[in-house]
Amino acid sequence: MNYTLRKRLTQICFQLLLLFGSLFILAPLAIMVLGSFKDVKEAAELSLSLPSVWHFENYQVVFEKGEIGQAMINSTIITVSSVVVTLISSSLASFYLARCNNAFSRRIMSVFMMGLIAPISLIPTITLLQKLHINNTYFGVIMVFCSLNMAFSVLLFTGFIKTIPRQLDEAAVMDGCGPIRTFFLVIFPLLLPVIVTGIIVVFMNVWNNFMIPLYFLSDSSKWPMPLTVYNFFGKYQSSWNLVFADLVMTALPILLVYLLGQKYIIDGMTTGAVKG
Repeated sequence: MNYTLRKRLTQICFQLLLLFGSLFILAPLAIMVLGSFKDVKEAAELSLSLPSVWHFENYQVVFEKGEIGQAMINSTIITVSSVVVTLISSSLASFYLARCNNAFSRRIMSVFMMGLIAPISLIPTITLLQKLHINNTYFGVIMVFCSLNMAFSVLLFTGFIKTIPRQLDEAAVMDGCGPIRTFFLVIFPLLLPVIVTGIIVVFMNVWNNFMIPLYFLSDSSKWPMPLTVYNFFGKYQSSWNLVFADLVMTALPILLVYLLGQKYIIDGMTTGAVKG
């Protein structure tokens, strides 16, 4: 068997393995989507068969009884605010870390890198939020999400900013720009690929998070979308068609964001790695 044929067979086997592995992800998704249009009996079978009758009213029931409207507003407030604060603060920090090579900046970078592996300490964090009187508030949850996503964002932005020539900074200084104006007028517009990547990654991390709102939001009226599934399942655990409809409505926004921006995730993460 020659080298070309052996390589081709290896590629085919690898593709078949990936296809088989994807079934473990796609099959449950298909069961969930199809089940959301079935009646109670058919949905409980957890099969891939098409509904005998398409029950579109399941979504109306979920929207009315599951308080999806308020949960969508809560998720939007928390997610959008977390994304904006995280990306602006991490990009500013990364500009300093990428341009200043001294002992202090290296220590700060080490602290951020520790944030990638250090788990959150729930009890001290809850105590801190209570001392600051921001526990059970949107602001408190947003700050927690920002702290959790800051380390990855700083790593992402720092690698990308290092690929931008320092001559642009020098030209801006000669034109009378200070550090802040240099960043926002010269550097920030060049960060578009990595900004889009950061938006998608942070958006997915915040929107899908179940644990943080559960621990830091005791008021159910402030709960985001994932917690409505928890609450809804407790009331309608025997009605799998309604539970599936709730799951679809919760997962749909994040699925659309990922499908629209998946190519930017790859580009943004690899640009700094290749050029840096």
